[in-house]
Amino acid sequence: MIRKAMGKIIALIMLLALIATPIATLFFLSAHTTLAFNPQPHDIGVSTWVGVRVSNPHGTRDLTAWVEQNGMQTMLMETKTPADRIKFWLAQVPDQDLHFMAGSKAAPGLKEGKARLVVEAQSNDFRGATDTISTDVDVVLRPPSVSADGFQHYINQGGSEMVLLTPSGSWSEAGVRVGKDTYRSFAVEGSQGQRLALFAYPWDMPIDTAPVVYAKNSAGGEATARFWFKIFPKKFRMRDLDIDDKFLDKVVNQIDPGGSGDLLTRFLKINGEMRRANNKTLADLRFKTAGKFLWTDSFLQLANSKVESEFADVRSYIYKGKKVDQQVHLGFDLAVSAHTPVVASNDGKVIWAAPLGIYGNCIVVDHGYSLQSIYGHLSSIAVKEGDVVKRGGEMGKSGSTGLAGGDHLHYSMQVEGVEVNPVEWWDAHWIKDHVQDRLKR
Repeated sequence: MIRKAMGKIIALIMLLALIATPIATLFFLSAHTTLAFNPQPHDIGVSTWVGVRVSNPHGTRDLTAWVEQNGMQTMLMETKTPADRIKFWLAQVPDQDLHFMAGSKAAPGLKEGKARLVVEAQSNDFRGATDTISTDVDVVLRPPSVSADGFQHYINQGGSEMVLLTPSGSWSEAGVRVGKDTYRSFAVEGSQGQRLALFAYPWDMPIDTAPVVYAKNSAGGEATARFWFKIFPKKFRMRDLDIDDKFLDKVVNQIDPGGSGDLLTRFLKINGEMRRANNKTLADLRFKTAGKFLWTDSFLQLANSKVESEFADVRSYIYKGKKVDQQVHLGFDLAVSAHTPVVASNDGKVIWAAPLGIYGNCIVVDHGYSLQSIYGHLSSIAVKEGDVVKRGGEMGKSGSTGLAGGDHLHYSMQVEGVEVNPVEWWDAHWIKDHVQDRLKR
């Protein structure tokens, strides 16, 4: 009797084990859902798109998003998928990017102030685990607005200009837009609300492109305003530049020592890929600018210098009678004699003093409000990053380092990382009309 009872118990245990094992296995194979905002939202306005990256190899059966404010919840999005509790482990669902609309259009009861976004996902597997992600946001419903000064803006193609603007309402960014390029604005010292933006009108910008001032907030609202302007088209030179094996041997092995391949192929890579990378490095220095002008007088051209190349010369490189490349030279090549002292063209702060590819030994001086001067091909550098320099103070000697055939100074200027014709900044009258007179109080 006891044996028979024990047999039944053992059989029951085995049966339960047979039932429990696959259930436990299915439970073990289940997965949680990883949720991440993409990008992280900080503000929502009237209509703000929110993105979430959803990662679960089994997919999800339920995705929900809502906004919470002052104890109230408003549903923003809900998607449902039929549950699959058995064959889920065969699935390999790729990560998905989910987007939904937040803001007062989707949730009419929202008020300006703090709110919380919540996203919840239930995994499409045996366990059906629920995971959530949430973040605090600011609700911004007031639109931005902006106005521009009443000056007449005469702008040279390839040149610079300054505009004063006054943003108001709810805004987080304001400046000038020229085509697809944007130029930051900075607070004007001693002024309440008014801001200053230097901007470039690039040499290759179509002359029917209208610059506008803009103000926008991080919730997606934007306002623009026009100002009076007139564009003066300019013609830029086309030049053939003969290069030979002697030149290639000098510059290629100086810039790319130990490189492999024939000299012409290495030169073309330097003249193209390295040029673009070096120019990006220069453009990124705009983030090291001071929020005020560091200068007062006009800028200096290298004394007694001969102009060997002008701004925006379009150069065709000729090798053995054949055109092999074309690049645009965005600066002035100025020559005097070998190892001529190179001086700061105006007061400022050194933000680069090191070799830089095609520019050789290079110095960049920040003059504030995103205006910077660039000095290339130097034989020696006598300043370091962080030094404060004065107009006319020696910083190094001219040379032929980098992509230079002979001793000279490459001089250029940039506004918010866009290179501009320095001739305007060498002109005291232009500076008075376009900058100084407009800032008089």
